[in-house]
Amino acid sequence: MFQPVSLFIGLRYSRSSKGNAFISFISFFSIAGIAIGLMALFTVSSVMNGFENSLKTNMLGLIPHVEVQANKHSSAQMTALKADLERSDYVDHVSLYRHGEAILQTNKDLHGVLLQGLYGDNGSLYKITDKVVQGNWQNVLNNSYNIAISRYLSRKLGVGMGEKLRVIMPNASTYTPLGRVPSQRLFKIAAIYETGSEIDMSLAFTSGTSLQRVLKLNKNTAPNLSVSLHEPFELAQFTKDSQHILRDYQVSDWRSSQGTLFAAVAMEKRIMSMLLGLIVLVAVFNIVSALTMMVSEKQGEVAILQTLGLTPSQVQKVFMVQGLYNGVIGTAIGALLGVLFSLYINELLAAVGLNLLAGVELPVKFDVFSLVFIALSSIAMSFLATLYPARKAAKVKPAEVLRYE
Repeated sequence: MFQPVSLFIGLRYSRSSKGNAFISFISFFSIAGIAIGLMALFTVSSVMNGFENSLKTNMLGLIPHVEVQANKHSSAQMTALKADLERSDYVDHVSLYRHGEAILQTNKDLHGVLLQGLYGDNGSLYKITDKVVQGNWQNVLNNSYNIAISRYLSRKLGVGMGEKLRVIMPNASTYTPLGRVPSQRLFKIAAIYETGSEIDMSLAFTSGTSLQRVLKLNKNTAPNLSVSLHEPFELAQFTKDSQHILRDYQVSDWRSSQGTLFAAVAMEKRIMSMLLGLIVLVAVFNIVSALTMMVSEKQGEVAILQTLGLTPSQVQKVFMVQGLYNGVIGTAIGALLGVLFSLYINELLAAVGLNLLAGVELPVKFDVFSLVFIALSSIAMSFLATLYPARKAAKVKPAEVLRYE
């Protein structure tokens, strides 16, 4: 098959087993360095994406992505707004919703939570039905004064399925002969859920009607709206797209409660990628060193090739091909090892006896765009590393090199 002469010679130089052993040693370690760096980048990126996705599912899946406060608006206005929001391409579902700060009290302990009052199919909206480990979610919604708590709260408060606990609402009061007393009521535990995240420590669920009663709200008080987005990270686009609809309403979103955590995860992911990228950068510098020494060693051959008609531009391409060969091979090996290591990371950790998360497997999620960008960046850095040595080779003067040959 026909090949350009520069490509043919460059590949021959790259595959040649003869020559300076030290140069071959440096070339080998440049390939190995790129492969190891890329494998680490692929693995860390996939695991961090998995953690982020796990947090998004377990935490953002149980709270409203956007909450529209009813305040002084009527039920009819909130119903009309619900219909308008459901027409947005970013919105998955809109439901009626209430919430209030509550204290859960038992004979053993007490604990503060955010008590969410849900209506209708809100359980499927927040994916809570997938997290229920005991009990029946429908009993929470269909029966008065039933509650769903996390397994963590169940253990901390010392209560289980079918038992009762006292729910105290500090922001709602009743007047008694003894003075103002916080509204309170006994609730029956109808379901226990578990997400495995810190949200288990601070969230409980009941029906919207039960919460309305314990909050001492008028029957005509309109509930808030809970908006669930297809992609919670597209919140900014949704806000911009819906600002004309929501301009007269008070709106809060998941960033006010969980934004700091996700910003920290994103920052950690960027810093880890930057630090591991330095491994690839160091390996790329080895390409510069190896090519520079190769140019010095091959000056005689380069001069002979030029006398046979090879132009300086073609000479430059010969050494660019050689450097790129190392970069592409290292990138291909690193990408393959990175994908395989990410796929079987939990099995490999178990095989060597490492138990990082007390039996919990590391989550892995591949972001194809991110992985392709990392691989192309590695090849691009390898290409840039070839420019100086290749240009130096193109400046070789045959007359001076061959003067004493």
